[in-house]
Amino acid sequence: MPGKRGNSEGTIRKRSDGRWESRLVLPDGERKSLYGKTRQEAMQRLDRERLRREQGLASLNERQTVADYLREWMEAKRHRVRQGTAIRYQAEVRLRLIPGLGNIPLTKLSPQHLQSFYARLLSAGTSPGMVAYCHHVLYTALEEAMRFGLVPRNVADLVDPPRKSRRELAVYDEDQARKLIAAASGDRFEALCILVLATGMRQGGLLALRWSEVNLDKSTLTVRATLQQYPGQRPSREETKTTHSERMIALPQTAVKALTQHYKLQQKEQARLGAAWNACDLVFPNTIGNPVHASSFRSRWWRVLVRKAVLPYIRFHDLRHTAATLLLGRGVPVKVVSEMLGHANVSITLNMYGHVLPHMQQQAAQTMDAILSGDEPLGSNEGSNLLSNEEHG
Repeated sequence: MPGKRGNSEGTIRKRSDGRWESRLVLPDGERKSLYGKTRQEAMQRLDRERLRREQGLASLNERQTVADYLREWMEAKRHRVRQGTAIRYQAEVRLRLIPGLGNIPLTKLSPQHLQSFYARLLSAGTSPGMVAYCHHVLYTALEEAMRFGLVPRNVADLVDPPRKSRRELAVYDEDQARKLIAAASGDRFEALCILVLATGMRQGGLLALRWSEVNLDKSTLTVRATLQQYPGQRPSREETKTTHSERMIALPQTAVKALTQHYKLQQKEQARLGAAWNACDLVFPNTIGNPVHASSFRSRWWRVLVRKAVLPYIRFHDLRHTAATLLLGRGVPVKVVSEMLGHANVSITLNMYGHVLPHMQQQAAQTMDAILSGDEPLGSNEGSNLLSNEEHG
């Protein structure tokens, strides 16, 4: 007759309701019950639980729902990420993830649940880009759950999110860019209009820029922060997210002249207002020196300027794309444009502005024609210098 199982091995029995129950006594003396429709299923759950104990992992809480976990995760997460990221995560959890998946036990969440959930979102009219972001938030949450031993795997890793539809970039050409600058002549933000086209800076970076970060003598500026505005709060200056975002940008003389004139006008405005001026050192503040509200900037200035210039409407952010495409179209190396924009790597720039590259390839082909045909022969001195450099390592 086989001996009785020890506490660490567990016991299995069939219940009166037809289910199979496996029991395990935990180190603290508490009894843990696991259930299955068959003896084999109950045995498998017992084996998994015993393995978790051997690995030093916490017991699986089969009653914890996805909603329970996401609320706890978000409460901890909001203290570890930037405020803007926390707000976006909270909105995604509250508006989509909990209503769509919240009632499912965390340990029973499957790839099929996610596929069905994403299909429902798309059918309801949610854009593929928003569904992909929803997937990103869920993946991030489940990755942490797996690391803490709450789930055996990240099921979001097994599901492909919808492919984002590529948005056709809306940009101005060279003539339209010059027309926009002409319309901004004499405007309070004339220098800002020139600067965004000259540097491709984001709106937040422009509105957070301080004079201490501008060196007109050396024709450079340094991007160190962005201006953020959250619901119910005043605009606030935050440091850039990454080391790539913090960068020095060389300024063309057009921008240097515009900033010099802008500085003089701002000094006069500050002297006129006296104590009423709030000295925040901002390059582009509002009329009393405080940070500009992003929404009013777009509605009260940008839309008005576009109408004045009689140009097709594009977003203010599209001026960043305009700057990139104009430079690439003129043959400026992709690496240089990528660094100016603050992209983490060149592939981001290539993916975003690949439509400009065919023109650059034509230029490259024409240059190679000139080299191979001898229309522009390599100078004998230059060739000897190259040979000399190779010989001397």
